[in-house]
Amino acid sequence: MFSSVTFAQHEHSADTTATPTTETTTEAVEGKHEESHGEAKFEPGKLILEHIGDEHEWHFATIGHSHVSISLPCIVYTKDGLKVFSSSKFKNEHHEAVSYEGLKLDHHHIVAEDGSAVYDFSITKNVASLLLSAVLLLTIFLSVAKGYKEREGKAPKGLQSLLEPIIIFVRDEIAKNNIGEKHYRRFTPYLLTLFFFIWINNLLGLLPGGANLTGNIAVTLVLAVIAFFVTNLNGRSTYWGHIFAMPGVPKWLLILLTPVEVIGLFMKPFSLMVRLFANISAGHIILLSLISLIFIFESIAISPIIVGFSIFMNLIELLVALLQAYIFTMLTSTYIGSAVEEHHH
Repeated sequence: MFSSVTFAQHEHSADTTATPTTETTTEAVEGKHEESHGEAKFEPGKLILEHIGDEHEWHFATIGHSHVSISLPCIVYTKDGLKVFSSSKFKNEHHEAVSYEGLKLDHHHIVAEDGSAVYDFSITKNVASLLLSAVLLLTIFLSVAKGYKEREGKAPKGLQSLLEPIIIFVRDEIAKNNIGEKHYRRFTPYLLTLFFFIWINNLLGLLPGGANLTGNIAVTLVLAVIAFFVTNLNGRSTYWGHIFAMPGVPKWLLILLTPVEVIGLFMKPFSLMVRLFANISAGHIILLSLISLIFIFESIAISPIIVGFSIFMNLIELLVALLQAYIFTMLTSTYIGSAVEEHHH
């Protein structure tokens, strides 16, 4: 993502002749926007949105006119039935957008040229990154679990020794402290999965060519919805009683407070969703904006300054990657803790 070669511009051939006409002003207006050297104008906003968005190919870099990318499978259901093909079908030999069997890409969405309905189940860049992180998580923790079985009663070593302090921290400082001694054990596996899923995907997003998975609001929405159901499906009678009939509160005041508490049920997962999405996306946008300054000013002289700031931002992003995983897991555990809390006499 952060390699400057990804910002190489595509050259477009310009018309060498122009025929004056008085019928319309369209050609004259278009001619004013053509570059004298036949190069497309650099648009940092469009570039940034493309890099943080989802797409049907995994693009790593552009070197000259060569594109380093992986074509992903497109799986769509149309009026003609199920179609499975490579996303490379939407590009010609010059990497220009083309249609394929009545379908085309419109802002990274597959649509039908005749306007009919298209149901897209494609393996996009974010889905591929999600599958990759799932494989990594399974590989890492099956290895750690195997190490515990083989070295029972012995000091941990290797990957097990690296992750054990983090696992213990999530168990003791997050799960046990916020949920309580009686109930924390049944929620610890979920909280560990949540923490490491967010952390690993945050780190993968910082790699050159990485996908912005946790900066995708659809992904953070799903994480928030899961947290919502885990919390409320495990809510005790005292939890629901506090929402709909708060003890010690006059009956007439419940008319005002109960709707506020009900709204709070949905605001908690909403805040989880927006916080993770906004923080991760903002970091990527800042980094890409810094690199874009080189091409905006069209001067290599400012490159050392931009590179210095970019390295600093990368270090900050490493901290944010861990911090956001911790905050999401911590807040989720507090919500669960309030739902399963025993009634105090």
